[in-house]
Amino acid sequence: MKILAITDPHGDYSKIKEMIEKAGDFDLVVIVGDITNFGPDEKVEELMELFDKPVFAIPGNCDQRSILKTLDASKATNLHGKTEQIGNIRFIGLGGSNPTPFNTPFELSEEDIEKALEGMVCSAENDKDCGTIVLLTHAPPYGARDELPFGHVGSKAIQKFLDRVDLIVCGHIHEAKGLEQVGKTVIVNPGEACKGSCTLITLGEKEENKPIEVEFIEV
Repeated sequence: MKILAITDPHGDYSKIKEMIEKAGDFDLVVIVGDITNFGPDEKVEELMELFDKPVFAIPGNCDQRSILKTLDASKATNLHGKTEQIGNIRFIGLGGSNPTPFNTPFELSEEDIEKALEGMVCSAENDKDCGTIVLLTHAPPYGARDELPFGHVGSKAIQKFLDRVDLIVCGHIHEAKGLEQVGKTVIVNPGEACKGSCTLITLGEKEENKPIEVEFIEV
C-alpha cells in the first residue's frame, strides 16, 4: 500500500495539486491535522475536493473542535478516536494535541490521550487479522520528532505506544520534519504541506518482513 501523508496545511492548499502529481500513484491519503488555521471549518470541503483517492483525516490543535462534524459530513473518513482496517493494516487516529502554552482550540490532557489510544491499540494487538498498526496523531510522541530549541514538547502519553505500533505519522512541530525509528516504530513527520512538503509511505505485507519505505517530497 502506498500512502500520501500530509500534515499542517493550515488552510493553504495551493501546493496540494502539485504534491499529488509529484507523488504519482498511491492508494490512500492521510491528513494528520491543522487542516485549517483556526477555521473556518468549511475549508475541509475545499481540501477534500482535491483528492480522488480515499482520505483518512484527523484534526490538529489549530482546528476548531467543531471541525469534527464537518469531517463527518465530508467525503473523508474522520479517524479521530476511531479505527479503520484495510486488508491487514489497522489505522488508528487521534487528533488535537497534548497541552501547549498557547491554549489552542483542540488540546487534550495526557490522561485523555492515553485513555483514548490504549483501547484501540490493545484491540489491534490482540486481533489475529491485524498485521500492521499505523497510528495517525497530530502531536508527536515525546522524544521523537518533537524537539524545539528549548527541549522536547511531544506527548508523553503517545510515547507509551512506541514499540507497540509499527508506524506513527504525526506533524504539529514544523521544525521536526523527518524520520526516525524507536524500537520497531517508525515515526514520520511529513513537514508543512502549506510549504510544499509531504511524504509517500510504502507499506509491504508484514509477513514478508519488508521495511517501511518513506520518500520525502518537496514541491
